[in-house]
Amino acid sequence: MSLQNKKIFLSPPHMSGNEMTYIQDAFDTNWIAPLGPHVDAFEKELAAYAGVKDAAAVSSGTAAIHLALQLLDVKAGDTVFCSSLTFVASANPIVYCGARPVFIDSEPETWNMSPQALERALLDARREGQLPKAVIVVNLYGQSAKMDEIVQLCDDFDIPIIEDAAESLGSTYRGKASGSFGRFGVYSFNGNKIISTSGGGMLVSNDMEQLKRARFLATQARDQAAHYQHSQLGFNYRMSNVLAGIGRAQLEVLDERVQARRLICDRYQEALSSVPGIQFMPELANSRSNRWLTVITIDEQEAGTSVQEVFAALTAQNIEARPVWKPLHLQPLFEGALFYPHQDKEIVSDQLFHTGLCLPSGSQMTEDDQIRVISCVKKSILQTIHSS
Repeated sequence: MSLQNKKIFLSPPHMSGNEMTYIQDAFDTNWIAPLGPHVDAFEKELAAYAGVKDAAAVSSGTAAIHLALQLLDVKAGDTVFCSSLTFVASANPIVYCGARPVFIDSEPETWNMSPQALERALLDARREGQLPKAVIVVNLYGQSAKMDEIVQLCDDFDIPIIEDAAESLGSTYRGKASGSFGRFGVYSFNGNKIISTSGGGMLVSNDMEQLKRARFLATQARDQAAHYQHSQLGFNYRMSNVLAGIGRAQLEVLDERVQARRLICDRYQEALSSVPGIQFMPELANSRSNRWLTVITIDEQEAGTSVQEVFAALTAQNIEARPVWKPLHLQPLFEGALFYPHQDKEIVSDQLFHTGLCLPSGSQMTEDDQIRVISCVKKSILQTIHSS
């Protein structure tokens, strides 16, 4: 395959080169099974980075959300409010617990949970005598939600927040780390995230007793006994020592990865902001997105072409792009779930789904690769305009 047609991936893993030092140590000491000194160290280092008191390393971000819901005693008959514009993993654990998700729309300035919609949902729930057990707030594509407003609302109603920061490790809101605002925060180290352990996640909190319990539940809830004894339902959710070693090496270069992705976003904005119909995902004042993915919207009337046609043009050039997440309130899995729009006649998440496109944003992306992407996007739009 020629370099001109090599595959450009959306967000591939980017190793630091120091991972093998930690992996070799795990092999040399025979700490291969789950748990071990790298797990302990990774937890401490990640907690310090996020500015929280404690962290529990687990098998995935999904597992971390599930554990957070368990710690909040979410069970059958309960409701949990959740951002609608997100990956299904944000809401699946609600169903694992037998609870019912209620989906909250986005707002235009962050694309994240709308405080206006959340307030209406909370007021309705209070009138009906069934306030949610938790609110899961997602920081989409690295951009923090409006946490001041959301935290204030949840405090007013005495509802705990689970901050799903799976996509926003390294981002900040008013100088404070994304993932550190809720009762619990969640990070993901999946293969496509800004740093990766190949698979894994982290649950963080300032409540050290609750995280102690999270570790207990995540190791099959084994009681203190010489034999195997279990009084409670547990899960096999702990991270292995080998993967934690990878995570430690990745965490060492997180700030560099954030800088690289922000530079990629800046280049896209410089090249594409003047193209008719293209707008970029905003960055809220007093926040700093890790720009995990650079995301655009395409106004079909202005551009003369649809987001689907631009996506097809990129695919034809062996360039991986991706539509914005399909909102969970539109997913067949959650058919009939209650949903609160941003405004009565404005569903922001639907609009973003129909017009949004994620561009390749890997931190190893070369300028030549980015020029290929930019050229393809421009060509697919400008040719249409010039021929019409």
